[in-house]
Amino acid sequence: MTTRQVPATIQDWADVRVVVLGLGVTGFSAADTLAHIGARVTVLAAKSDPAKRDVLEVIGVNTRETPADADAIAAIADIEPDVVVISPGYRPDSELVRHIDSAGIPLLGDIDLAWLLRDLSPRKAEWICITGTDGKTTTTQLTAAMIEASGKRAAVCGNIGIPVLDRIRDPEGFDFLVVELSSFQLHYLHRISPWSSACLNIADDHIDWHGSKEAYVAAKAKVFEEVRSVCVYNVDDPVTEALVEGADVVEGARAVGFTLGTSGVSMVGVVEDLLVDRAFIDERWTHGTEIASMDLLARSGLAAPHLIADVLAASALAMSAGASHEEIARALASFTLGAHRIQPVADVDGVLWIDDSKATNSHSAAAALGTFDSIVWIVGGLLKGVDIDPLIIGNAGRLRGAVVIGVDQQPVLDALKRHAPDIPVVAVDPRETRGVMNAAVASAASLARAGDVVLLAPAAASMDQFRDYADRGKAFADAIANRVNGQA
Repeated sequence: MTTRQVPATIQDWADVRVVVLGLGVTGFSAADTLAHIGARVTVLAAKSDPAKRDVLEVIGVNTRETPADADAIAAIADIEPDVVVISPGYRPDSELVRHIDSAGIPLLGDIDLAWLLRDLSPRKAEWICITGTDGKTTTTQLTAAMIEASGKRAAVCGNIGIPVLDRIRDPEGFDFLVVELSSFQLHYLHRISPWSSACLNIADDHIDWHGSKEAYVAAKAKVFEEVRSVCVYNVDDPVTEALVEGADVVEGARAVGFTLGTSGVSMVGVVEDLLVDRAFIDERWTHGTEIASMDLLARSGLAAPHLIADVLAASALAMSAGASHEEIARALASFTLGAHRIQPVADVDGVLWIDDSKATNSHSAAAALGTFDSIVWIVGGLLKGVDIDPLIIGNAGRLRGAVVIGVDQQPVLDALKRHAPDIPVVAVDPRETRGVMNAAVASAASLARAGDVVLLAPAAASMDQFRDYADRGKAFADAIANRVNGQA
């Protein structure tokens, strides 16, 4: 069997038979782009949104509903595609993906596809890629804001919600694309060469999807491959440093660390109440230069330790793109955190309600829990195969109570019983799908006292009871508003 070849130029895609798997944001973007350059595209999806299907039909894209892997395999046999473009949610151990591999059909993610089609842009942007278990979105947003403060045109894309393929078709083009990459996207990644990249941290997450911790780490490691300028790693997380040391980078690329401790040579870090650069200045062997003050971070809501780490990583990436210390400070002064990330929702009778729905794993939940002293914790959802015991062991002393939601409740309840046996715990019936957050908020209110924080930091994915983490956060805010207004 001979593996087919991926078209080398944009012109080579004309009349190429392509199957796109999935019709979410990524799949739609891939199908639209490929049709634009003349490929013969068929989308296979378990479900197809009628509005998207109608749009694709107008531009000549066929859509087939394939509820099971066997249906998709049969469709692929019928179509005989030259290339398959896969959306990042498809598990690598699925029957469908194994079939495509065994058939020798090239399998591309949208990130690889966008890299191949960069000439669609009037100016070919440099890419800055960011991954990690936690902090990706904030760091991505910060990096783009800092680069834009330096006078260059930058845009965020990737796992942050805007497909890279949409960005490379922008009529004006960009100087830099700041690309957030999930471990799913990195698993299917093969052939890009970013300007700079960062891996912020590594903790257990998505172990069920990848099959093992080792496979998850191996996917994250790909972010450093073929980097041409700077690899940014976390000095306080030895795994990320090991990934840099093992990376096959372009000759001349260098490693820059970030740390919440005092910065050494080729690092950015903290000295007293200042963020300090000892990586991008000529006198770095003997001196450091101020990037920004802690007071500035506090005024922008970025003073929590995990957010300081994000700022340091973003600063290193932005400086690799030419941003000055003054430009970085200016960007920080006007920066606003995204929704659902340690976001205050209400202060009712001395109880502060905080939405950190974006805490979809133990690592990010630990960062949120570590910010407060007396917490009623709303926790649970899809645990993704992760052991939650260490999270509870490390934060049991902060908990006044816990409200457990989601379908994977028993491991959470058992861990709370083992490691925080003295706190009251309420389990919301997992069958309570429509009113789950109203019930959770009511239970949390009954446990909280003045001076407490009610913290939604689920340490789990949301798709068991909500559309996504944003939908979960919105439901939390709505339930609080209903309660305040006497509707719940």
